[in-house]
Amino acid sequence: MRIVTLLPSATEIVYALGLEPVATSHECDWPPEAAGKPAVNRSRVDADASAGEIDAQVLEAEDAGGVYDIDLAALERADPDLVVSQGICDVCAVDSVLVREAVAELGLDCEVLTTDPHSLEDVFEDVRRIGRATDREDRATEAVAALRERVERVRDRTADLAADERPRVAVLDWTDPVMTAGHWVPELVEWAGGAYGLADPGVASRPREWAEIRGYDPEALVVAPCGFDLEQTFENLDDLAGREGWDDLTAVREGRAYAVDGHHYLNRPGPRLVDSLEHLAGLLHPDRFEAPPADVARPLARTRAR
Repeated sequence: MRIVTLLPSATEIVYALGLEPVATSHECDWPPEAAGKPAVNRSRVDADASAGEIDAQVLEAEDAGGVYDIDLAALERADPDLVVSQGICDVCAVDSVLVREAVAELGLDCEVLTTDPHSLEDVFEDVRRIGRATDREDRATEAVAALRERVERVRDRTADLAADERPRVAVLDWTDPVMTAGHWVPELVEWAGGAYGLADPGVASRPREWAEIRGYDPEALVVAPCGFDLEQTFENLDDLAGREGWDDLTAVREGRAYAVDGHHYLNRPGPRLVDSLEHLAGLLHPDRFEAPPADVARPLARTRAR
């Protein structure tokens, strides 16, 4: 079967099922061999710009018709039987409406499967759906069972934590403007042994006034901008550390503020969300779990440079 995946999480799912896409999106980079596949879309946003500049470019691109273009010639060359797209966020990846329009314009005889996950259970269902669409249903069932087992191991080890042992957690998935993470993040934080008072499970990420973050005063802070690896996160850290009251946040004062590779982990609704859960547990409860690798998460400075 010839499969085109138009978002990184779908690419990871396809590889987890023992398959390889013939083409992907320009952002698909895991597993490493995915980075060599032809890309069938382009972004109008400079991914190397600052967080504030990217936000402005996204707004401009949306006014001009969207953040992404589909390379029709590349899609036609891929000649897919199945295209996996998404409906959760038109900033994160090319959306299914644009994909269906391209498929119709080219007259391709293929199925378009749209993912729209807002919880870890939704991600597991996407694994099963893609498994059914690719005749890998048994492999999908096995993969989901293995992922569930890892989730339950974490939940079992945090189940006995009292309320006062669960730190108040903030997860930021953008820095300028400040945005708090939603969707699957609230449940991951709770399962990892934290308290997430910024959003209910399943709700979308949204901008916040800095005063709200200061008022919430997280005891543990995770900075994981969507699409940023650790290096880019640190390059944009002054978006937060330069704000009034940064030094006064409990998480910063107590050395419990961390940068996390959001691009590969917390922001990507694929199998590695379970890795993200394990990494969060290691940050929140280092006495019970292993610390995340240094290329996944690193502490932020206790106070900003002066």
